[in-house]
Amino acid sequence: MDPEAAGRRQRFAEEARGERPDLATLCLLIGAEGEPALGEAGLDAAQAELDRLAGLLPYGIRGARAWAAALAGLLGTRLGFGGSPADYDRLESSLLPAVLRRRRGLPILLSVVWMEVARRAGARVYGVALPGHFVIGLGDPAEQVLADPFAGGRPLTGQDAKNLVAEATGLAAGPGDGLSGLISPADPLDIVLRVLNNIRAWAAARPERGDVALWAVELSLLLPSHPARLRYDHAQVLIQRGEFLSGAAEMEEYAEVVEAVEPSTAEAIRRRARAARAMLN
Repeated sequence: MDPEAAGRRQRFAEEARGERPDLATLCLLIGAEGEPALGEAGLDAAQAELDRLAGLLPYGIRGARAWAAALAGLLGTRLGFGGSPADYDRLESSLLPAVLRRRRGLPILLSVVWMEVARRAGARVYGVALPGHFVIGLGDPAEQVLADPFAGGRPLTGQDAKNLVAEATGLAAGPGDGLSGLISPADPLDIVLRVLNNIRAWAAARPERGDVALWAVELSLLLPSHPARLRYDHAQVLIQRGEFLSGAAEMEEYAEVVEAVEPSTAEAIRRRARAARAMLN
């Protein structure tokens, strides 16, 4: 790994473990992994663009619904930020610097843009991780003032949010079904992990992009809290890329972790590790 990339990784780890992790910084560092040519100047330019967009909002906005309308008017209508099904096929849709340039992206990245612009302008804003979709909330979460940046900032009623959940899960949402458990603000690190999971899913569908799968799982492992399973996923990516010894060693380490609770699973993992080592014979 070149020194510049190593420095980005260290910065990502330090930011993630800080007292108040900065969502924009973490997402921009993810973007730099996907676009190494950006360099520090490109990251600074992206931060400056978020500041510029915040400065375009009207002064003196009061109330959650007024904030939602102002953001939709600026980002959705005037500047054309939004998404479409085709955006799910592009890696750039998960990279914040590219989303700022293209004004297209996945729901979660567009929500990051909305949140960071609103926060800089003084709004109380938070992310809402609905199953299968990501939106934003404004004001007190109890108000349930929601907007969908993927749809240009379209305001969402409670029933709209239920319908989005129903579409994603296949479960019908009746008028009496509550949303209180779904509208709680998403933690910044949970948002970052979800972004990385989206990137890993994109790469998994494209075996030729093992490079993307590798950096996405390695950044995930730098987060202070992550699923233990990621170590096994990392080992698999290494093996798929032909790094059999390092992949096998990591599988064996993961087997030690699961041995106490799932001995049969641990043994199956060790067999896979032996098979990976045998690839060198």
